[in-house]
Amino acid sequence: MLNLFLTMLWFFLWIMWLMLLFRVVADIFRDDGLGGWGKAGWVIVVCVLPFLGVFVYLIARGKDMGEREFRHAQRKEQEMRSYIQDVAADAPAPANGNHHGVDELERLVGMRKRGDITEDDYQRAKEKLLTV
Repeated sequence: MLNLFLTMLWFFLWIMWLMLLFRVVADIFRDDGLGGWGKAGWVIVVCVLPFLGVFVYLIARGKDMGEREFRHAQRKEQEMRSYIQDVAADAPAPANGNHHGVDELERLVGMRKRGDITEDDYQRAKEKLLTV
């Protein structure tokens, strides 16, 4: 039973080590402030002396890893938003040519709540808006 526990513990630690190693290598290549020679040097140190290299990297440059990850996530989110806006702007117009159906429906609801139009007028306008 103890042997199984130790095997599982070592397996867990090995997976943790691999995740840390990949995260450090990804951070090395993600860092824009680090030049090509600096990146090559860190990769060589991490590959030749993995345990020592990773721990030295974490001590020397680990403080800014979170900030670099945050900036990367922000860039990805901004790219996604701009892509969605571009796709939405290029979307074909509805067949009825009504681009603002939701806005028009909201305006009708507001007019009905204020008492500017009756319930029957609202229902007729809504039907016309939805069927056109």
